[in-house]
Amino acid sequence: HEQGTWGFLGDLGKGPSTSQQTRPVSYLGEISNDPITFNTNLMGYPDRPGWLRYIQRTPYSDGVLYGSPTAENVGKPTVIEITACNRRTFETARHNLVINIMSAEDFLLPYQAEFFIKNMNVEEMLASEVLGDFLGAVKNVWQPERLNAINITSALDRGGRVPLPINDMKEGVYVMVGADVPFSSCLREVENPQNQLRCSQEMEPIITCDKKFRAQFYIDWCKISLVDKTKQVSTYQEVVCGEGILPDGGEYRPPPDSLKSRDYYADFLVTLAVPSAVALVLFLVLAYIMCCRREGVEKRNMYTPDIQLVHHSAIQKSTKELRDMSKNREIAWPLSTLPVFHPVTGEIVPPLHTDSYDNTIPP
Repeated sequence: HEQGTWGFLGDLGKGPSTSQQTRPVSYLGEISNDPITFNTNLMGYPDRPGWLRYIQRTPYSDGVLYGSPTAENVGKPTVIEITACNRRTFETARHNLVINIMSAEDFLLPYQAEFFIKNMNVEEMLASEVLGDFLGAVKNVWQPERLNAINITSALDRGGRVPLPINDMKEGVYVMVGADVPFSSCLREVENPQNQLRCSQEMEPIITCDKKFRAQFYIDWCKISLVDKTKQVSTYQEVVCGEGILPDGGEYRPPPDSLKSRDYYADFLVTLAVPSAVALVLFLVLAYIMCCRREGVEKRNMYTPDIQLVHHSAIQKSTKELRDMSKNREIAWPLSTLPVFHPVTGEIVPPLHTDSYDNTIPP
């Protein structure tokens, strides 16, 4: 742990690395380049504490524990179980890491600035020499008496997107530092109206001290955050009872256990009887209409046969009149009824037709 609220817990490495932190897990296997994965959890629980994070890019890279404990965790020893597994031989080893969290009240840093570094990943920034270089650059432009890293967070934890795997792009990291003196004029340049306008137009602001970081760190100055805790006032406002706000009823008092039970039998009968009675009345009315009001239909059915007979008689009478009228008409005989010659003897053969044209009409 470090002084302040942020603590770097070190690498869970398996081989040489640029980090100078202590490695609590020994080598697994005789070959140092075996793929090794780590599993970390709070002793007695399946996962780590909410303030503790762990990252390992590949089985061939180091695992890193880092986080920012809160005031609730001060004075409580935190035991982390670290289980390492060799992915080639499946050999495992376990180690317990005890974290003692100290209070930071003696190291009050009211002026805090958060930087977003675009060309770094969180595990790269956690390395002691890289973090030392960054704090040195900040101290050079800020000139505080006491400077400390308070929090380091990956951009992915802030809702950032995973970068494309081209040109060795980095995901970015947020680094918050605290100091005991007000912000320098260089850091205040971000709040100028000209730089605010350039940031709104997605243009890079003009910062005079950017060149002191540019050699190693690419800082997004539009995302810098300056917090002065000495000027922060309480935002608590007294609630005034008025329209829409209920008066304070005091402490909640639950009902006693000696309450009498209520009989819902009468309510059940009323709820069930009223709809049933209405449904029964409607059913009786509908049955009366459908079954007892059919006199008109029966009377119409009594006269139906006579109407059909009269209609049939009228059709027959009309048919007979048409036949009589067709007999009196003089029409030319069709060619098929003219005399024809016999194909063999040559004699004239009379046409085959009946004497009465009326007989040709089917009945």
